[in-house]
Amino acid sequence: MDTERENSGVNFSIPLAIILAGVIIAGAIIYSDRPNLGNKDTVANQPSAQNSRSPEKIKSVGLKDHILGSLNAPVKIVEFSDTECPFCKTFHPTMKKIISDYQGKVAWVYRHFPLDSIHPKARKEAEATECAAELGGEEKFWAYLDRIFEITPSNNGLDPNQLPEIAAYVGLDKDKFEQCLSSGKYAQRVASDLEDAINSGGDGTPYSVVIAPGNKKYVISGAQSYNYVKSIVDIVLGSK
Repeated sequence: MDTERENSGVNFSIPLAIILAGVIIAGAIIYSDRPNLGNKDTVANQPSAQNSRSPEKIKSVGLKDHILGSLNAPVKIVEFSDTECPFCKTFHPTMKKIISDYQGKVAWVYRHFPLDSIHPKARKEAEATECAAELGGEEKFWAYLDRIFEITPSNNGLDPNQLPEIAAYVGLDKDKFEQCLSSGKYAQRVASDLEDAINSGGDGTPYSVVIAPGNKKYVISGAQSYNYVKSIVDIVLGSK
């Protein structure tokens, strides 16, 4: 068989490239029953049934989402994140670079996934980002989120007294922010995102679902490297 291939003069580089691309995509589909890979914080004691979870169940991306980039971008990466997760802190600049480098071809959708069992402060921090969005729109939402990741030591280490200070730092009215945060008005928004994360297959943070052209979905589990995320984006853009 090898001799016949050599004599045929057929170039197998293109089929080989297709196979390799398939392997990379397959590697991106990380199901929730796989063990922790050491680059994410793992969910504990969540009530959702394991076999009912699937990235196909993720809620549609819409105007109510927090989106960095265009809603019409051909590729959307929905990240479920916890502001006290050290791996999320590592992954945050990776996603910023992806959005910067792809210039309108990729949109970053941020949803909340506070892991209450190990980061009980994260849920209130998530509500704080929503108050920032209420008072200053998407620009302040992302600025507030950036600042949290900049200063938190992670692992439930951020002093809650810093939340109003962050609001002032990004240019928001501190008094109005404190009124918003103390009201608890965004608790349900955060809870809804968390439920979406679990239903979509999330078993730890960060957990991301890539929505590709044709509404195909691929999972990125954990704080993967820039090159890993880029390889998936390049493949799905090439398959459009």
